[in-house]
Amino acid sequence: MVYDDTFSITVNGQHRRVPKGMTVAELALELGLEPTRVAVERNLEIVPRSTLPQVEVEDGDDFEIVTFVGGG
Repeated sequence: MVYDDTFSITVNGQHRRVPKGMTVAELALELGLEPTRVAVERNLEIVPRSTLPQVEVEDGDDFEIVTFVGGG
């Protein structure tokens, strides 16, 4: 068995490994997204945007992340 300092998660259907201790806001930034302009669902529950900097990613989490697009 391999032990390391990462977790295995799923983001929008894609498997990826992220460092332990990463917050959801940091995950968004790593994906090239602005945390203030995304909606995040974690394990079928909405994560309030105001808590993204405090909520840590856990092993096995399943995220759906969508961005807001302005237009007119």
